[in-house]
Amino acid sequence: MTRILHRQINADLRVASGGRGVELFDQHGRGYIDASGGAAVSCLGHGHPDVIAALHAQADKLAYAHTSFFTSEAAEALAERLVAGAPAGLDYVYFVSGGSEAVEAALKMARQYFVEIGQPQRATIIARRQSYHGNTLGALAAGGNAWRRAQFQPLLAETHHIDPCYAYRYREPGETEEAYGLRAAQALEDKILELGPETVMAFVAEPVVGATAGAVPAVPGYLRRIREICDRYGVLLLLDEVMCGMGRTGTLHACEQDGVAPDLMTVAKGLGGGYQPIGATFLSGRIYDAFAGGSGLFQHGHTYICHPMACAAALAVQEVIARDRLLDNVKAMGAHLARRLGERFGNHPHVGDVRGRGLFMGVELVEDRGTKAAFDPALKLNARIKHEAMSRGLAVYPAGGTIDGARGDHILLAPPFIIDAATVDTVVERLGEAVDAAIAQAA
Repeated sequence: MTRILHRQINADLRVASGGRGVELFDQHGRGYIDASGGAAVSCLGHGHPDVIAALHAQADKLAYAHTSFFTSEAAEALAERLVAGAPAGLDYVYFVSGGSEAVEAALKMARQYFVEIGQPQRATIIARRQSYHGNTLGALAAGGNAWRRAQFQPLLAETHHIDPCYAYRYREPGETEEAYGLRAAQALEDKILELGPETVMAFVAEPVVGATAGAVPAVPGYLRRIREICDRYGVLLLLDEVMCGMGRTGTLHACEQDGVAPDLMTVAKGLGGGYQPIGATFLSGRIYDAFAGGSGLFQHGHTYICHPMACAAALAVQEVIARDRLLDNVKAMGAHLARRLGERFGNHPHVGDVRGRGLFMGVELVEDRGTKAAFDPALKLNARIKHEAMSRGLAVYPAGGTIDGARGDHILLAPPFIIDAATVDTVVERLGEAVDAAIAQAA
């Protein structure tokens, strides 16, 4: 019996009783390699002594103070560190308790910015199908995850969506990645002109699409062209790096690899590594200046923004990543993971695509490699793979609806930054066994 409303009613959940390094342990002491970091959260793995020490020290000093009365040393220090490493122009940061709150805050910042500068007619959001930006109503409205949106549609603000940058599904035969990227980006300009440039507030996108489509990276040149289009029409570019950011792809921010700086950017998961709930919204100096020179406030807030314990944990996580040069390991182990996945699944009859950046990789399953046809959703292949992987001591993040919210299956891998080559090999071996077993059951 449980008194918790779990994600799935009657789910047979193991009890997590401990964690060390890249492993989690259940109530029976069995270990599971955390190959997805939960949901791309546990970047330092579990039980890191430096983060635990920082939490003890902060608890001894100050657990909480409301931000209408006080700031805190932990929040100020974290802000300084994050802004120092942020893309050009992102000069300020706003701390919340998770990714959905970060996106919600960013959307409100975009709206208030245009009100402050005398363009209140700009209220339209454009995003992409097969994206995910969070589960609060504003973030859900911006996202393009059809399954998550469906039953709540009557509650959602009207938003507009274009096709994703998804080369495996949308690039035409013989088309280069660069040509495809320009064609995909053109959909944004077409939509802006259709809606009226004077009405459009922001374009929202994940540089590497996470949970909804399975680590789909933007092709070369796509985001640069998106940036140019936004600048041409005065539209704010909001990049959602909640899942793909904070080192996950091998650079601190995923958009660094695309040569693009947004006007607003959201991070969460890897920011605090799961040691405390925390997210952040970065904003440009011009947005901050519009607030400061206008109403003098940001008309938004939550009880736990800038929480000292959360900020202390995130600061410790980021200090360890920098001190131990873990982004170097993300690049090295990311390359090793990509190579091993290619060796195991490159000729697999039911794997259509292996993709991603750094330690953020996706494997897309297909019934037929030639036609790219998906498995029947009724087979629930992704759930079968999760079950088979867990039975082998492996936690991965499979999901369905990869193609359009209903069809398609993929597996997301996002292991801790501390993973080594031997463990990567074990992850791929166990995953291969789980995929083959699940497909055999579904046949």
